[in-house]
Amino acid sequence: MSQVTAILVHGAWANAACWSKVISALDARGLRSIAVSMPLTSLEEDAAVVRRAIALAEGPVVLVGHSYGGAVATVAGNESKVTGLVYVAAFAPDSGESAGGLNASVEPTSLAAEIRPDAEGFLKLTREGIDSSFGQDLTDSEKLIAYATQGPTAAKALGDAVSTPAWKTKPSWYIVAEHDHAIQPALQSKMAERAGSTRSSVASSHLVMLSHPDAVSDVIVAAAS
Repeated sequence: MSQVTAILVHGAWANAACWSKVISALDARGLRSIAVSMPLTSLEEDAAVVRRAIALAEGPVVLVGHSYGGAVATVAGNESKVTGLVYVAAFAPDSGESAGGLNASVEPTSLAAEIRPDAEGFLKLTREGIDSSFGQDLTDSEKLIAYATQGPTAAKALGDAVSTPAWKTKPSWYIVAEHDHAIQPALQSKMAERAGSTRSSVASSHLVMLSHPDAVSDVIVAAAS
């Protein structure tokens, strides 16, 4: 496991710092990690950032994606150095599917009403959306930071479709967030089953890596092992 690098891919309205607790937990268990920072402008541009991180990593890579980051990992995970995928309350699209399309295929979650577009096609979350539907089990301080540091996300990125999903050829693990108000838990379970993922569940909000970092780290370590 000491030869493996876990590359951590954040989702929409987030940044690399959302993995801070997981990074510390993995380091304590002897697993190195890299958290990428994506522009959240398009699926291909975001995947290019992850591919660069994969290329620079020494040895094999376990690719970990949260939320929209799962769609990015599904694209970038086709790189030969990637030995496994970990989906954390994440989208795992099939060919021709997008993160936004998958979310639109089921009943809207409460987060949908708290998304605000700007004139250039970027989306942001309201403070109420963060507090009640994105990270409702975080501390008040963590909610404030999540709101203040959120990454505006292009609607295009959420609408871009995957061509060749890596989960069809790579082993995968999936953590379902049981109290998720951003992606329906039933949709998460469906995607995990379709991908043949090793599935686990956590009684968590959408921001599983912040509210339950040890549970997330356990799965990453299992994938790396």
